[in-house]
Amino acid sequence: MNTSLTVRRLAGEQAALYRELRIAALREAPYAFGTTLSEALAEDEETLDALVQQLAQSDQRAGFVLYTEGQPAGLVGAYFEDAPEHRSFLRALWVAPAVRHLRGGELLVSAATRWLIEHDSTLVYAWVTDANVNAMQFYQRLGFTPSGDRQTLPSNPNEWETLLVKAV
Repeated sequence: MNTSLTVRRLAGEQAALYRELRIAALREAPYAFGTTLSEALAEDEETLDALVQQLAQSDQRAGFVLYTEGQPAGLVGAYFEDAPEHRSFLRALWVAPAVRHLRGGELLVSAATRWLIEHDSTLVYAWVTDANVNAMQFYQRLGFTPSGDRQTLPSNPNEWETLLVKAV
């Protein structure tokens, strides 16, 4: 069977979909993200709606959804930091385990990176938890390399994450 994969930018009315995918990601891989499941579950509807509006319309941040056969199966964020360096980042990449073998992660990273390039990015960064060996290998296969920066994971100060970078 030839599975159809597509990636589209998150739309303003997709707050419920965004929440569903984030919660699925945090349930499946809580060690991989800077947010905890309890924080995501506690997020109020108004805050979530405002975030999704930004991810749908802003020139500073965007969200992208992976669809397989029309069903949502993954998510990634892209943003520019609010700092003088104005670095660009990929954030919170997740693909449902049942479809990871279909290369949807690559499609998500590609779509988000294209968006960042369209907004004048020349380097793309991604924080990846050291415990998430599969994600680290995935990003390295795509050409990301360690930048030399490390920090504790915001959701778990006992875990570390490494900043990866790729010239685009």
